[in-house]
Amino acid sequence: MWRHAQGHPWRARSAAREQVVRLRSAERRAGSGRGLLHPRAGRLRARPAGDRACLPRGGASGALGLRSGLQGTKVLESADRGDMAAPRDAEIWKDVQTYYGQVLKKGADLQTNACVTAAGPLPKHIREALQNVHEEVALRYYGCGLVIPESLENCWILDLGSGSGRDCYALSQLVGEKGHVTGIDMTEGQVEVAKKYIDYHMEKYGFRAPNVTFVHGYIEKLGEAGIKNESYDIVISNCVINLVPDKQQVLQEVHRVLKHGGELYFSDVYASLELPEEIRTHKVLWGECLGGALYWKDLAILAQKIGFCPPRLVTANLITVQNKDLERVIGNCRFVSATFRLFKLPKTEPAKRCQVIYNGGITGHEKELIFDANFTFKEGEIVEVDEETAAILKNSRFAQDFLIKSIGEKLPTGGGCSALESKDVITDPFKLAEVSDNMSSRCAPDVASGCCGTKKSC
Repeated sequence: MWRHAQGHPWRARSAAREQVVRLRSAERRAGSGRGLLHPRAGRLRARPAGDRACLPRGGASGALGLRSGLQGTKVLESADRGDMAAPRDAEIWKDVQTYYGQVLKKGADLQTNACVTAAGPLPKHIREALQNVHEEVALRYYGCGLVIPESLENCWILDLGSGSGRDCYALSQLVGEKGHVTGIDMTEGQVEVAKKYIDYHMEKYGFRAPNVTFVHGYIEKLGEAGIKNESYDIVISNCVINLVPDKQQVLQEVHRVLKHGGELYFSDVYASLELPEEIRTHKVLWGECLGGALYWKDLAILAQKIGFCPPRLVTANLITVQNKDLERVIGNCRFVSATFRLFKLPKTEPAKRCQVIYNGGITGHEKELIFDANFTFKEGEIVEVDEETAAILKNSRFAQDFLIKSIGEKLPTGGGCSALESKDVITDPFKLAEVSDNMSSRCAPDVASGCCGTKKSC
C-alpha cells in the first residue's frame, strides 16, 4: 500500500504544529494535565476527567535502535510543508526505506498485528473478486481491515493510498463497467505496479474499456492530483490515514470530493489515549502504524468540525505487539484497528425517527444487511431508527434499498418488528473489540482460516 512502499517521504510538520508540540511539552513539564491545545482538532480542548496521555514503561531505547529523535528537528519557516523537504525528512525517508526494504522481509517480521488484522467472514462475491486479483498485486498488500462496503454497482470510488492496487481491482469488478475506481498513492513505484496490470484485470473481467485509474499524488492534496469537487460516491482507505500527520486536511479533502450522500468507508489504527512524544516520534512504531494513530475520540471531533455525520463504528479488532522493547515504549497505551463510516449529507430539514424496512437484494447481503455495529437490517423486518440513521438512509445510495415511513404510518410487511431500544449505542472501538474477542474465544480452536486471514463464523 501507499505506506508500505520502498520509502515514505514524510515531510516536515508546519511551524504551527511544532509550536503546539512545544506548548504541550511545556505544559507537561509544568504538571498541567488539562486544557491542552489539540492540534488535530484545531482548537483548545479540555481533557475529560480520568483521561490522560499514555505513559511508557521504563526508559527503553526502542526496538532495533530506531528511535527517531524528532524533538530536535529544525522547523522550516515556510507554512507550506510541500515547499521543500527538511534535512531530517530525508533521514526519516531513508530509515523507513531500510525498515521496509531490509528489516521486513515478510509479514512474519512485523512487530505487531496492526497490518495483518483479520476482517470478518467475507460474502462470496467479495471472495471471488479478491481471488481474481493478480498474484503480484495481492502479495504487495498490507491492510488493517476490509474496506469493501455494500451496494457498489455503478458507483465511483476513490481509494486513498491504493498502493499496488489490490482493493482497487477488487472494487473495479464490483462496480461494473458503468462504475469507476481511482487509486491515488504517493509512491510512484507502487503506482507503476498497479498500472502494469490494468489490461490483465479488464480482460479477466470481460470489460471493453478500463474502469480503473491510478494517480500519483498525496492523499492530503487531492486537488493537486486533479480530483474534482463532489466527484465520488464513496472514498475508501485501508490503514493509511494514521501515517499522515495532518489528518484533518485528509478528511477535509475527502469531504470536498464526495458527492452529497456519499461516504468515507475506512479502516485505520486508533489509540486508547493521546500519544506522548516518545511514541509519536518512534520510527518502528510509525512503520508499524501505531506512532501516528489518532486518539479514537478525536475522530468524532474532526468529523463534526468538517461537516460529516458522527462516525458510525462497523468493526474493531485489538492490536497486539510481539516485541518486549516496543511494549515498554508503548506502556499503558492500547491500539485497535477499526472500520468507520462517515457520511456527507446534504443540508436538509432535520430528519425524524422513522420506521424502515430493508427490501433486500443488495449483492451479498440479500437477506441481512449489517450496516454497522449497532444496526442490522433483515429483509422485510420493520426497524425503528433514530434521526441520524434515518437521514443517512434517506439521503445516501441506500435510499433505494429501504422503505422509509414516519412512526405510526402503516407499513406493509409480513415480518416482525424491531423497536429502537434505549440501550447504549457502541461508539468505542475498544469496547467493540473486547466484545468481538469474547465471542471469538467461544469459537472452536480449530476454526479454519478463510480468505485473506479471515476466520469462518462460529
